[in-house]
Amino acid sequence: MKIFNLYEISEVKVTDPALQSYINIDGKLVLKNHGRNTEKFGRAKINIIERFVGLIGVPGHRGKKHRLMRSTASGKYNKNMSTMLETLKIIQEKTKENPIQVLIKAVENAAACDEVTTIEYGGARYPQAVDISPSRRITLALRNLVHGGSDKAFNKKVTIAEGLATELIASFNRSNESFAYTKRIEAEKQADASR
Repeated sequence: MKIFNLYEISEVKVTDPALQSYINIDGKLVLKNHGRNTEKFGRAKINIIERFVGLIGVPGHRGKKHRLMRSTASGKYNKNMSTMLETLKIIQEKTKENPIQVLIKAVENAAACDEVTTIEYGGARYPQAVDISPSRRITLALRNLVHGGSDKAFNKKVTIAEGLATELIASFNRSNESFAYTKRIEAEKQADASR
């Protein structure tokens, strides 16, 4: 079975053992679940590409504000999925590799293992390093990849698909030009400092 009847998934592998059961790459012609992930850990059953496309709809979301607004930011499934298809095509042309494998490796490289939380003890607050669950690791990685791709295309002569492709390839190569990869390094440094 192929995704979109274009990309072979039989040779695609998830190398990170913690993320293997949370990254779904089932072959389907149309990646649309119609919001049917109502059960616990339902996100793990949604295809990773569909999760990525869902985040493309709000690429400028930072915290509680929508800092960047653009015409490509819409909740339209067809528009977001066509952006994703164009991104995969650009990745295949640039890297000469399977774009699904590039996407998964980019997510693995951008997924931080530790982060910092605040613990209140005796009226004082202390930063404390904690391990991140695999589901949250994937969600943070996907969000940072979309933010990085959106920033690369905002107010520039670059389309959102080209920006996402550049971000995914940079994260795939563990380059410091990748926004998501640098966020991972920052988070892990902060966690090491507050152990």
